[in-house]
Amino acid sequence: MSRRSTERPAAEVAARKAIVRQSLSIALAVSPFGVAFGVACADAGLSPLEATGFSSLLFTGGSQFAAVKVLGDGGSAGAAIAAATLLGIRSMAYGVVMAPALTGPLWWRALASQFMIDETMAVGSAQSQKSLQRYGYLACGVILFTLWNISTVVGAVVVSSAGDIVEQLGIDGTIPASFLALLWPRLKDPVQRVVALGGIVIALGLVPFLSPGLPILASAGAILLTRLIRQTPSPSLAKDAAP
Repeated sequence: MSRRSTERPAAEVAARKAIVRQSLSIALAVSPFGVAFGVACADAGLSPLEATGFSSLLFTGGSQFAAVKVLGDGGSAGAAIAAATLLGIRSMAYGVVMAPALTGPLWWRALASQFMIDETMAVGSAQSQKSLQRYGYLACGVILFTLWNISTVVGAVVVSSAGDIVEQLGIDGTIPASFLALLWPRLKDPVQRVVALGGIVIALGLVPFLSPGLPILASAGAILLTRLIRQTPSPSLAKDAAP
């Protein structure tokens, strides 16, 4: 057996362990929001079983909070579904990114799509190989799904009288901070930096004119910049190609 063939499995094992550690850190950072969601469900008059149903069947974080807020404010089920759907539209783009790594029968892909959220897509897409992308997505999904549902039950049953304890303790910054940490290495690519800047400009420019949530969705249009940039030849290449 060659040295190269023995190094590959060891490298893959190390990569998988790193993925599990990363997924655990993200899940622990997100868990306080699961507790907060359980509290929000209790405040909206939902039972612990209904709160668990939200977290296990919907499992989208922001969409869950949006739906429960509408219900808590006396809104209809249709309005709650519309609010949750609007915030969950971004998962369609995530599916396009992860589809090459999540091959398999239709029933399996439908089941795996339950984990299609910000964190799982970020962990999966950050890997260099398709096998590790698949593993990262699924590992993060299983770990996060488990801890999110446990923390939802804790919030609905144990901490339901604590009110906005998550915001009071400043824990509400953990999710954006962890997500930024996952995306930061991608900014080494000049094209990705341009796209990130374009998304920021679009989102901030539309904040005064659109309802909350819509500027973030519109900022995804910055992805079109990648096509424009990659189709535009650099000055040096154009000079070399000139007769």
